[in-house]
Amino acid sequence: MPSTITVRKATAEDLAAISELNARVFGPGRFARSAYRVREGKGHLSRFCLVAEGAKQLVASLRMTEITIGGTSGAALLGPIVVEPEHRGEGLGTRMVHEALAACKSANARLVVLVGDEPYYGRFGFHPVAPGRIVFPGPVNPSRILAAELETGALGQFQGVVAALPVGNGSG
Repeated sequence: MPSTITVRKATAEDLAAISELNARVFGPGRFARSAYRVREGKGHLSRFCLVAEGAKQLVASLRMTEITIGGTSGAALLGPIVVEPEHRGEGLGTRMVHEALAACKSANARLVVLVGDEPYYGRFGFHPVAPGRIVFPGPVNPSRILAAELETGALGQFQGVVAALPVGNGSG
């Protein structure tokens, strides 16, 4: 990763730039993504959201939403991760995922879930979840639901529908 790019916690002042970055990279279809559906109306940033900044401009963003699964707290939803095309391959996404997972573990989160590809996310400790164990609002391919246990046996403690914690509980 170029030394001119720094990774830091996202702030409310970053929201417009994060939205613009997601719009440029993902286009209008981004609103159909499961992470957007979970966060709808619940707030924008959690204490685990990160941005990568270079030359006073955001070049990457990682969103993390504190969630309940079947009413059980202690979990987080990873995504989306977005990197400007000209900065792909520099390790920004990898660094942000490692930092976000470490922050979640330090805050006593037990499980992180996402909707994604195991060949990519497997290197971070994500594995497929049995179909029907974790359910997202809206259409999601159940074979793409992955989870990383931050505490041994944590997945067994969670079953049901994913819902964001409301604003004021550090959600986002």
